[in-house]
Amino acid sequence: MLLGVKKTGFGAGKIVGLGGHVEPGESPAQAVVREVAEESSIRVDPSQLRELGLVTFRFPARSKWDSMVSVFGADQFSGQAVESDEIAPEWFSFNELPLTKMWDDARLWLPRVLAGERVTAEITFAEDCETVAEAHFGEGAA
Repeated sequence: MLLGVKKTGFGAGKIVGLGGHVEPGESPAQAVVREVAEESSIRVDPSQLRELGLVTFRFPARSKWDSMVSVFGADQFSGQAVESDEIAPEWFSFNELPLTKMWDDARLWLPRVLAGERVTAEITFAEDCETVAEAHFGEGAA
């Protein structure tokens, strides 16, 4: 799995999945193709993407951080992962994910996705904006 150390901005210092904001006129799938290329030089054909889930994040102490994230995966790609201004990419085995170096929520939903479950979740962070206070899974989660 390609992850990376976030070098700047929101989540700096954490290991994160590649991706980012959807630009006007883009679909979430188009955004992930663009962001992965920008952040790592890896090229993914949009036809190879699989939608794996939708996770809504709530930060009651900083509501401007609230977001809804579409999760995608792809087994085929081209290119070599190259460090960018934003991400230092690194490949990880599914069995050796750096969950303690990621956002606290990853331990709750990422193993489910890797086990083949399509995840719909709503994750609420505590006042510290670091630890998960609540997590709800299922159709009504988002």
